[in-house]
Amino acid sequence: MSAPTSSNGKTRRVWNYTPTLPLQLAPFWDWPLRPLASLFWLLNSWSPLAQRFFFLIVAVATWHWFAPELASAKTLSFGWIFEIWIRNLAILLIIAGGLHLALWKYRMQNDDYRYDMRPMAKGAKVFTFSNQVWDNMFWTLGPTLLFATFWEAIMWHGFANGWIQMITLDSNPVYFTFLVILVPVWAGFHFYWLHRLLHVGILYKHVHSWHHKNLNTGPWSGLAMHPLESFLLFFDTMIFFIVAAHPIHVLFLIFHHVIGAPTSHAGFEKFRIGKRVELEIGDFFHQLHHKFFDCNYGTWETPWDRWFNTFHNGTEQSDVMVKERRRKIWSARP
Repeated sequence: MSAPTSSNGKTRRVWNYTPTLPLQLAPFWDWPLRPLASLFWLLNSWSPLAQRFFFLIVAVATWHWFAPELASAKTLSFGWIFEIWIRNLAILLIIAGGLHLALWKYRMQNDDYRYDMRPMAKGAKVFTFSNQVWDNMFWTLGPTLLFATFWEAIMWHGFANGWIQMITLDSNPVYFTFLVILVPVWAGFHFYWLHRLLHVGILYKHVHSWHHKNLNTGPWSGLAMHPLESFLLFFDTMIFFIVAAHPIHVLFLIFHHVIGAPTSHAGFEKFRIGKRVELEIGDFFHQLHHKFFDCNYGTWETPWDRWFNTFHNGTEQSDVMVKERRRKIWSARP
């Protein structure tokens, strides 16, 4: 397939930058099984420069210095819940706000590692205040921040009253470590099935379409969504009413959303610090979902996009596959 062309006949680049293509999913679900490849992939995903390692470090630091005392959480009260809200507000301002300022406003690395060259929308009535960034900030710092705080408060209240069985690293080191490894997989499982549900009929039209206004994404886009969607996004924490855990596991899961959504929607593959350090932040897998709509519903670690033939690997062949599937869907409608 030839590359797209503009009206003057010149080749038009779809992307300013892409990672190595075709994209590869985690080998956990390959058949025949590939245990060695799976181990290497897992070790690489936990490198000190990997995002999930950062989420875990922030979770540990938060538990030790910025979480409410469980004794005070035994009773629901405004004070300790407001402390959670303030802390999560600070995290969002630092992560989403910091990335937006560095990458989009002050363009500290110009367009290096930038996926889509389109700017954030201004003057577009589809966005609140007719401005994409203001819209995204409003819905992120409003309902999403509120529901992130709500579900986390439920967790602390559950631990404090013994409704959630609490374990420690000292008492259950193997299980504690295993659960840390499992949390990202659970986050991906919840995200995929919630995401597929939100793409169905009335739920898409009245709920998830709010998020898909962001055809091109920036750090504030990740958590900019309908209040019902942000309420359901953090529902995955309810697993801990069934599975024994430590508060660090809870925070680790929550930060997959609070931190992971702004970074994965940043619009850049890497964030450069100085001349030598380049942090992996972007998620081209999900960037493809925002461009093509009906592909890549899950994450790198979940197999369902491959199993249900919705995996877009970033190549032109996958472009054709997605467009042909969409054509068949529309032609089948009465």
